Amino acid sequence: MNKFDERKRSFEKKFVRDEELQFKVAARGNKYLGEWASSQLGKNNEEEKKNYIEEIIKADMEEAGSEDVFRKI
Repeated sequence: MNKFDERKRSFEKKFVRDEELQFKVAARGNKYLGEWASSQLGKNNEEEKKNYIEEIIKADMEEAGSEDVFRKI
């Protein structure tokens, strides 16, 4: 194995790690946004809040970008 192959693998691993971290950050941001929106909508029941937050997180999977989340809210 030469140095270029090792370098290529390390860049690929870094890319995968960075993408995974970006996904986790976006999901956590959507969770907090969902918590805030549910409190603004007056969802006092914990089950209602949990369901609404899950809907917000799932809405982000529909298309690229944050527009689908804002449309959901």
